[in-house]
Amino acid sequence: MSVEYRRLDLGELSRVGEIDRTERIDTIYVQRGATLEAVSGEFNAPAWRTEGAGEHSVSHQVDECKRWVADGGIAIGAFADDRLVGIGIVVPHLRDGIAQLAYLHVSDGFRGRGVGGRLDDELERLAREHGDTAMVVSATPSANTVAFYRGRGFEPTATPLPELLELEPEDVHMAKRLGP
Repeated sequence: MSVEYRRLDLGELSRVGEIDRTERIDTIYVQRGATLEAVSGEFNAPAWRTEGAGEHSVSHQVDECKRWVADGGIAIGAFADDRLVGIGIVVPHLRDGIAQLAYLHVSDGFRGRGVGGRLDDELERLAREHGDTAMVVSATPSANTVAFYRGRGFEPTATPLPELLELEPEDVHMAKRLGP
C-alpha cells in the first residue's frame, strides 16, 4: 500500500482521530538525568476515546494539534487510501536554534514500515529550513517509542527544557543535533 505525505492545514487536524494509537506496551522507561531505567509491566495504550475531553480523547488530541499549529507549528500527514495513518508536528524556534518535535503518531499496522521515519525526516528538514540546529522531543516512555527516537539519533538529555519537563514530567526528554 502506498503512503502519501503532505502538509496539513488547520482544518484537517480534526482527522487525527483516524489514527489507531493502540499498542501493546510491556516496558517503559523512567528517566533519571540522561540515564533510563527499564520498568516491566502492562502499560498498553488503547485507542483514543471518541467521547469526552480527557487527555486520551480524540477531542484533546485535536485541540493539542491545533494549539501547536497556532503557535507556529507545521503539521505533516501520512495518508494511505485517503486515511490519515500518521501525523507529525514540528515547532521551529521553540528556543533560539532549537525546534520541538511536538507530536508524532503512526497508526497500528503502519508502524515499523518507515512511516514514522519519513515523517521525522520531513519535520527535521522543516526545522533546518527555519534555521534550527537542534531538535528536542518529549517522548512517550514506551520501549518502542524510545527505540524509534534513539534509532533516529535522539539521546536522553540530562537537561531537558524546563517548560517541556513541566508539561510532560513522565516522558523521556531527548535531543539531537540536526545535520546539514
